[in-house]
Amino acid sequence: MEYVSGGELSDYIVAKKRVKEEEACRLFKQIIEAVEYLHKMGIAHRDLKPENILLDYNKNIKIIDFGLSNTYRQGEMLRTACGSPCYASPEMIAGQHYFGLAADIWSCGIILYTMLCGQLPFEDKNANSLYRKILEDEVILPRYLSLAARDILKHLLIKEPARRYTVYEIHSNPWYNTSNTRASAAPESSLVIILG
Repeated sequence: MEYVSGGELSDYIVAKKRVKEEEACRLFKQIIEAVEYLHKMGIAHRDLKPENILLDYNKNIKIIDFGLSNTYRQGEMLRTACGSPCYASPEMIAGQHYFGLAADIWSCGIILYTMLCGQLPFEDKNANSLYRKILEDEVILPRYLSLAARDILKHLLIKEPARRYTVYEIHSNPWYNTSNTRASAAPESSLVIILG
């Protein structure tokens, strides 16, 4: 098994307090490209969070823990609500059938918010209160974020999955394209399958 010396993205965020936008953009590009690759293979991860993203010695990402992932055919909706509640999409929380890619994109939006802000957009020790916040509350976008960063977060964290950014729209977003850094790691090399 590959040794990934940089540890979890969650620990990296805690150590940095907030990840600078240019670095967050580079990491986010890698996450999106890996998620896009997964979904081209017909796999929904369904538990994307900083604890399931490792960093190698070059700070390239590796997505791990496919224990809650599921395969699907194009156009097929998934039913099982699973994953970590703070990162779960509103449609999953509401118990609706959902498209795996849209749910994973929501989780990517939460990860990006956490990198840029150093905290989750929705938190509560009480599970029911947390679910209500995810379903009803608007995301607060801090003023220290650039207008472009606020714009992409606003589109990633739209509660209605049909209006949420697609991968194509993410690739076309100005913030996603502001950084000169590229997502250096090949998408398939960004995946480490650890079941459990």
